[in-house]
Amino acid sequence: MRDTLLIALFAFLGAVAAGLVGAGVLLLVRRRSLTAHITVVAAVAVGAMFAGTLAVAQAMFLSAHDLTVVTTVVAMAAVVSLATALLLGRWVAARSRALTLAARSFGDGGDFTSPDGPATAELAALSRELEATSRKLAQSRDRERALESSRRELVAWISHDLRTPLAGLRAMSEALEDGVAADPDRYLRQIRAEAERLNDMVGDLFELSRIHAGTLALSPSRISVYDLVGDALAGADPLAREHGVRLVGDRVEQVPVEVDGKEMSRVLGNLLVNAIRRTPADGTVAVAAERSADGVVLSVTDGCGGIPDEDLPRVFDTGWRGTDARTPPAGAGLGLAIVRGIVEAHHGRAAVRNVSGGCRFEVTLPTADV
Repeated sequence: MRDTLLIALFAFLGAVAAGLVGAGVLLLVRRRSLTAHITVVAAVAVGAMFAGTLAVAQAMFLSAHDLTVVTTVVAMAAVVSLATALLLGRWVAARSRALTLAARSFGDGGDFTSPDGPATAELAALSRELEATSRKLAQSRDRERALESSRRELVAWISHDLRTPLAGLRAMSEALEDGVAADPDRYLRQIRAEAERLNDMVGDLFELSRIHAGTLALSPSRISVYDLVGDALAGADPLAREHGVRLVGDRVEQVPVEVDGKEMSRVLGNLLVNAIRRTPADGTVAVAAERSADGVVLSVTDGCGGIPDEDLPRVFDTGWRGTDARTPPAGAGLGLAIVRGIVEAHHGRAAVRNVSGGCRFEVTLPTADV
């Protein structure tokens, strides 16, 4: 038992000495490649075994022949271990370089594609994370490009829509100033109407800026969708009468929702105004509210004749107004963008689809907790 303990002690001391030397070498090569680190670790393992063997051999007074045999065995093991370490290190380093080259595509605005061939579990996991990040960056770039395009269109449309009423206001004010207005009262009424139109446009822009900035402050309360729809129908009735459009709201369930009543009234008002302006005279705009598996679905169905399939994904984009046939006489294409922003702020979603003779706008809201 005593001899065994002595052998273990000498072997341990030899291994510790080799380990300390290896730690120093690792410290010196800490900035070198992975191949160098793996080679040093393999050399430390073999060196620890060799040092321990020599220490035990010296303590046990082995013959020169036996010591040569042991040394030769350890040396062969060292050669094989170092060769294996070099091969492993070079393979891992090559895989890492391939991964580095593939990751450079991020900086060039490209997509990441994982290098072909086998890899360690850690490198494979890193490749999967880079692929997921690449997809997210691609989606972010697409959203940024779409937003930038939408902003350019909005600036162009706003500039056009502001120029027309401003030119009219200037012309009418000059006519009043020069005393050449045939009917001053009519001019004054027209000036007020144009001023209200400009005020509405500025209000829409302010609302949209709050939505995009994430500063839209909501004051939710428990409201029945029956009351929301009733108020919205009452508010849109004069415009419907003016356009000869019939409003229908006979499929409205009394379902409670937790929403900001003012903002949600604006959502329904925008949808109804949009539907009335695009429905021909003697047409019908139907409003419904019913439960679904996802919550409460508020829908507005018009008789516009439908939206081209290629335009459906852009309906809620900022500044979108579609074809000339669907361009309203006023506004800058902000109403539906405001609808989507307010609905998403309520953790809901807005959608549109074509139906027979027109299109159906749907707003899905979570139901209020009972």
